[in-house]
Amino acid sequence: MARIIVGSYLVQFPLGGYMSWVGQWLLGFQRLGHEVWLVERSYGPNSCYDPSSNVMTDDCSYGTAQVGSFLARHGLEKRWCFVDFGKTYHGCERASIEDVLRAADLFVDMGSHGLWLDEAASIPLRVFVDGEPGYRQMMFETTGREGHALPEYERYYSVGLNVGTPACIAPDAGKHWRPIFDPVVTDLFSCEPPPTRAPFTTVMSWQAHSPIEFNGVTYGQKDVEFAKFMDLPCRVKAPMELAISGKNTPIDLLKKQGWRLLDSFRVTLTFDSWQDYIRGSRGEFSVAKNVFVATNSGFFSDRSAAYLASGRPVVMQETGFSAHLPCGSGLFAVRNVEEAAAAIDSIESDYTRHSRDAREIAVEYLDTRRVLGNFLRELGL
Repeated sequence: MARIIVGSYLVQFPLGGYMSWVGQWLLGFQRLGHEVWLVERSYGPNSCYDPSSNVMTDDCSYGTAQVGSFLARHGLEKRWCFVDFGKTYHGCERASIEDVLRAADLFVDMGSHGLWLDEAASIPLRVFVDGEPGYRQMMFETTGREGHALPEYERYYSVGLNVGTPACIAPDAGKHWRPIFDPVVTDLFSCEPPPTRAPFTTVMSWQAHSPIEFNGVTYGQKDVEFAKFMDLPCRVKAPMELAISGKNTPIDLLKKQGWRLLDSFRVTLTFDSWQDYIRGSRGEFSVAKNVFVATNSGFFSDRSAAYLASGRPVVMQETGFSAHLPCGSGLFAVRNVEEAAAAIDSIESDYTRHSRDAREIAVEYLDTRRVLGNFLRELGL
């Protein structure tokens, strides 16, 4: 059994989708028989989002309550630590977490911004997991060109399965990138039939962050790619719905084109509400961030993995992931609105088969036992 420390951000943005993303890794390691801990540190003033009042604040009480409750449900009630902006430790005392870190075998940084690297200096293996393929490598490369030091790790992984290969145009920033899927604990998701006339859905942010310019090219967010699929509801019989947030969302235009709209923060308020939304869907249609598509990163979403695990077929914009996952039944990689409409029509023509195949893809390719088991074997653990 190894002691594994996962560094991420969850208390600071305690919504259901993030809870699931980090939770799959934590529970996956736990179910493989390892001792797993979550650590997080405030990355600045007012870094904690409180959805109950819709404000950014230094008060972490909402986030610590949500994270503590979620982890306790899964046997990890005493396995987390958050350090707030005032340097107060929550979940675990400073001396205790420092003792834990000193005796750890592996540190996995999947969003802690390198803020635990000093404490993790004695850990034999420190691994960076990139969840923003293309964008992250451009940021690393730009930082290096400007003469600034980057945090150093023993291994680098990316959920962009093509990153670091000739198939992807993003720079490697001088790092050797290994591929990894965002894993899913498949038995957390049930495969009940969807409600009658359930829509195809997704949870998305119109503009998650500002565009990035690299070598004279500007790379954007989902807003750039969604324009290619704007009239999809007019081309299919199935209802189409977006749980959406983000700056500059064109609400009126989306409604005019036939999209049903929900507030994504309400849908994803908790892990349970996020699961319920997927369960109430017929399948997923999703675009990807422009930077993922334009670089042919090979990105595949942890959210889409949860849809598949729930037996919900997925129609996702091609990022190069079709080279790594079987497509054509249960999962479709599409490049334009015509292909998206054809995929949805195919799913509707034999929903039972596509639902079964969706679940099988999750179990065979994305389950934590396979993904994280292989990951640990590669690391010699």
